[in-house]
Amino acid sequence: MLLGLIGCFFPVIPGPLTGWFGFLFLYQIEQIKTNKTLLIITFIIAFLIFLLDYIIPILGTKIFGGSRKGVIGASVGLIGGIIFLGPFGLLIGPFLGALIGELINDNKNFGLAVKASLGTILGLISGFVLKFSVACVFFIIYIFEVWEFKFLFF
Repeated sequence: MLLGLIGCFFPVIPGPLTGWFGFLFLYQIEQIKTNKTLLIITFIIAFLIFLLDYIIPILGTKIFGGSRKGVIGASVGLIGGIIFLGPFGLLIGPFLGALIGELINDNKNFGLAVKASLGTILGLISGFVLKFSVACVFFIIYIFEVWEFKFLFF
């Protein structure tokens, strides 16, 4: 579960999906009567969030008028930003990547390029908030499940 929370901050670790494995491990303990329905519903939610995490920044770029090259630039910028700038690269990389991609697509419209780049950032931030919120809810549910059977652990 903690790795799931940490994964919300690092794009290489799918946050809620990684956190879901905490439920799966908890389900493996015979003395704990974890609900199968909880396991299935949380998996579906975690998987949908995993997919949306890739779709939301693209939608942000498209909604703000970005092109395919802007989306590709944002993706390349995300990877490059993380490699070369660390945590700051999570925002700077996609912004610069989308900006460069949009300028390659249409170098005459700098305003549209900036607007599409801001859409990418807005999409990334929205995706982060969604991932982190779900990971926190998963963590709280997990704590309640463990607390109910604390006598097994302590």
